[in-house]
Amino acid sequence: MIASRTARASFARLVALGVAGLALTACAGRARPDDAARGVTATSVAGAPADPRATRETRALFANLRTLAGRRILFGHHDDLAYGHTWAYQAGRSDVNETAGAYPAVYEWDLSEIERDSAANIDGVPFARIRGWIVDRYARGDVNVLSWHVNNPVSGGNAWDTTAAVAAVLPGGARHAEYTAWLDRVAAFATSLRAPGPNGGTLVPVVFRPFHEMSGSWFWWGGRHATPDEYRQLWRFTVTYLRDRKGAHNLLYAFAPDVFDTPDAYLARYPGDAYVDVLGYDDYQSVRSPATRPQMTERMRIVARLAAERGKLAALTETGVEALPDSLWWTGTLLPALAQDSLTRRLSWVLVWRNAPQSAEHPHHFYAPYAGQASAADFARFRRDPLIAFDGDVPDLYRTTR
Repeated sequence: MIASRTARASFARLVALGVAGLALTACAGRARPDDAARGVTATSVAGAPADPRATRETRALFANLRTLAGRRILFGHHDDLAYGHTWAYQAGRSDVNETAGAYPAVYEWDLSEIERDSAANIDGVPFARIRGWIVDRYARGDVNVLSWHVNNPVSGGNAWDTTAAVAAVLPGGARHAEYTAWLDRVAAFATSLRAPGPNGGTLVPVVFRPFHEMSGSWFWWGGRHATPDEYRQLWRFTVTYLRDRKGAHNLLYAFAPDVFDTPDAYLARYPGDAYVDVLGYDDYQSVRSPATRPQMTERMRIVARLAAERGKLAALTETGVEALPDSLWWTGTLLPALAQDSLTRRLSWVLVWRNAPQSAEHPHHFYAPYAGQASAADFARFRRDPLIAFDGDVPDLYRTTR
């Protein structure tokens, strides 16, 4: 999300008070003539996670989501259980559940500030609580995603501080050792996600979505602040270090540019098939009304087609309309785009941004309805569509057949 750190910091202070109180595999992995120039590789196994040592549950999640592609699209919400439009840290509450009659099937949480060994993230949500929610949702068969608005390692500023930093964190760079220490903390958190069980419990699979919206220039890793090759090196080092050095084999990796209009634009900074499991994208532009639906559906088609060709998952990893002024947006704009054709239906999930607690600085910063909000009734209709899946609507995504 592009929202500034200043606005999010004031929200963090507010919520801190609450704390105290399997198809298309024939084409997968096939190299195309122009792939090498775009950093695309075909070295990953078609239809398998990029990590060849991924845990059984992580492999099952990947395979089961691929099997569902074309039949069900999971609905997700950022920070859904932590707070809502009028509340924070109240057990069992969820604006989504209170309007749709079901919890989301996908939950996203942010790791920003874990690099500084903080107890809470960028929005004041304690990592201990995030860990508990992740394990709890895994037990229900839901999907967990971790984004990372990582601070600038050169200036010490936030993710929106665009001081040049990518080259400095690459091997040989002045801040490389600091960056690997940050990754150590990410790995420690990821490998602490364990469901109860014998032998120390089961590692909970999560989708890791770092360095998102790199096609824009509002983050230090994006657009004008790093060359395409530097970005690809950053991504590949991050994955290799977490996977091969730290043994975090419960991660699937999501690549998520901001908006684009051609396959070449989407793949401009793509790090390669061996380092990516999910081809996602963030779109807050073409989703606003039915008038822009052709652009919205074409972006969905591009991502779904590229993912199918590579044996990957496709997802609309962030989207929504702030304050939801259109009372029929869910079934009048979003649903028709998702259901447009066999390609758009191949998205594994669609996730809307967070519902910040209402305050003077956040009077209308919400992307899912709350009880009484104008689009709540339409959201309930959206939930009942057979294409859309909420918590409990799909088989156990972590179950294996072996």
